Amino acid sequence: MMQLKARLALELPGINRALVRAVETLPQPVRPVARHIFDAGGKRLRPLLTVMTARLLGYARDDIRDLAVTLEMLHAATLLHDDVLDNAMSRRGKPAAHTLFDVSSVILAGDALLAGANALVAARGDVRLTRCFSEATSRTAAGEILEIAAQRRVDGTNADYEDMVRGKTAWLIRAACEMGALAAGAEDGAVAAAAAYGENLGMAFQMVDDALDFAPESVTGKPTGGDVREGKLTPPLRRYRDGLDEAERAAFDAAFCAGMMTEADAADIAGRIRQQGHDEAVRRQAEEFLDVARRALENLPDRPERELMRQMADYVRDRKK
Repeated sequence: MMQLKARLALELPGINRALVRAVETLPQPVRPVARHIFDAGGKRLRPLLTVMTARLLGYARDDIRDLAVTLEMLHAATLLHDDVLDNAMSRRGKPAAHTLFDVSSVILAGDALLAGANALVAARGDVRLTRCFSEATSRTAAGEILEIAAQRRVDGTNADYEDMVRGKTAWLIRAACEMGALAAGAEDGAVAAAAAYGENLGMAFQMVDDALDFAPESVTGKPTGGDVREGKLTPPLRRYRDGLDEAERAAFDAAFCAGMMTEADAADIAGRIRQQGHDEAVRRQAEEFLDVARRALENLPDRPERELMRQMADYVRDRKK
C-alpha cells in the first residue's frame, strides 16, 4: 500500500495542474464555480486510474493527464447538480457551491464543465474516446435517475441497487480505465479487461461507501446515518430492515418513506447496524466485486502499474473514510 501512496503523491501535482489548465479552457463566468469545486479537494481516483492504465499499456507522454481530468470534470458537474437537488450545505468540509453562488449559475456551470470536458476529449481526434466519454455521461445520468426513483422506497431489490450503482458510480471508474487503455492504443482484449477492472472496482467502492455511512462521525468526518435521513435503502440498511419483526418493520417503513427519520433515529440505527455487523457483511459482499477486478488485471501486462492497481483494490476494501 505504501507503493500506491507514493505513486499517488507523485502523480497528484501533475493531475492538479492539468485540472487548472482545464478550468482555463472554460468561459470566464464559469471558472469561479469550477475552481471552488476542485479546490475542495478529492481523492482524484478517476484521473489516477486513467494515468496508471495508460502507463501500464505503454503510453509514456505527459499529455495523458489532460485526458485523465475530463472524467473528474464530469464528476464535478454531477456533484454541483447533486448538491442543488439535495440542498446540501457543504461538500468535503467546505460550503456547497450553490450557497456561495446563485443556484442558476451553479447548474449552468455544471453544464459548462460537462461540455468543456467533452470538448477536451473530442480534441484528441479519437472517436472511441469520444464514444466512451459520452456513454459514461449518459450512464451516470441514468444511474442518478434510478437513485432518485428509489428514494424513500423499501420495495427495491438488490438487483435494482446494483443497476443504480453501476450507473451512478461504477461506470465513471470503468470509463477512467477504459479511456487510459484506448489512449494507449491497446488491443480490444486489453481494453475490455481494463473496463472490467474499473467497473468492478467502482461497484465495490460504492458498496464500501454505503457501509461507511454508518461509521461514527469521529472516524469518517461525516454525519452518521445520512442515508437513513435521505431515504436511501442501501445494503446495510436493507439488511437491518430485513432483521426487524413485523411491527418494527412497519414502523420503520412508515417513518422512512415519509422522510420522518430524525438525526437521533439515524444515529440509533447506525449503532445497531454496526452492532449487528451489517456494515462488515456489505464489505464482504464488495470483496466479491474486487475479486473480479483482480482477475481482470491478470489479462493485462505484468508491469509495476498492475501491482499498484491491485493495491487500489485493497485500498477500496479497507478504506475508513
